[in-house]
Amino acid sequence: MEHDALDAGEARYELVISVDARGSGQYSDAEKPLMRRQIYEVLETAFAQAGVGRNAVHLEDRGDGVLISVPGRIAVARLLGLWMTELHEKLRLDNRRERRPLGLRVAMHVGPVRHDSEGICGDAVNLACGLADSSVARHLLERERADLVLAVSESLYREVVAPGGKFIDPDRFAPARITLKGGEVTAWFQLPGRPAPALGQPTAPSSSTTAASGSPAAAEEEDGFEDGERDGYGDGDAAYRAGRDMNVFRDTTFERSVHIGHHIGTDRRKD
Repeated sequence: MEHDALDAGEARYELVISVDARGSGQYSDAEKPLMRRQIYEVLETAFAQAGVGRNAVHLEDRGDGVLISVPGRIAVARLLGLWMTELHEKLRLDNRRERRPLGLRVAMHVGPVRHDSEGICGDAVNLACGLADSSVARHLLERERADLVLAVSESLYREVVAPGGKFIDPDRFAPARITLKGGEVTAWFQLPGRPAPALGQPTAPSSSTTAASGSPAAAEEEDGFEDGERDGYGDGDAAYRAGRDMNVFRDTTFERSVHIGHHIGTDRRKD
């Protein structure tokens, strides 16, 4: 996309779209070019079907994903509605014949973007990338075995999604509080083609799973979160981390008296 030299470095309000591939580290070197080819094929097909010219948008390669900015003259609702619908449909059909189905995390936000000869930058870019990379988006994509998850910022949801429109149904989005590098924000998540996702707390690993893994850190990996990272789910829900001397029992009925906890520093066992 061309930009006037006089505008170089000046911020302009644009739609930022961050696209990340699921589990890119699990692809071998021989498989990664195929993965990247599929990403570009589904994106370009969706742009064509939505009537958005490929040269009308700025696109940066990110290895296992793509960073896109869309100028203000193109309606945001077209990207949120028709483009996302075409993207999901193309991805769904392609994945039927793929040995390793491609999963995409897509995030959108509108804000001031600065362009230079190397690409784009700004808080709007950071927010879109953070939403796509959030553990909520990652966990949701894995838990639901979905082809695609969409995350949008609070302001984008309020201004474009909430009023609704063609291919845009606000009832299919669910909110979550997440912590990014810049602080805590609210984001709205959708699984295209499905009802609003349930964003309750992830199921805690069972005691047998924890014992088999050998460490609390391993149990955290198995519940879908990276080490040291956990986002809050839903509005007002408390999030707890179980580790070392703490266990989580959810919807559990004990049929006899139990002792929870242990003595420290004193051996009270009788011979």
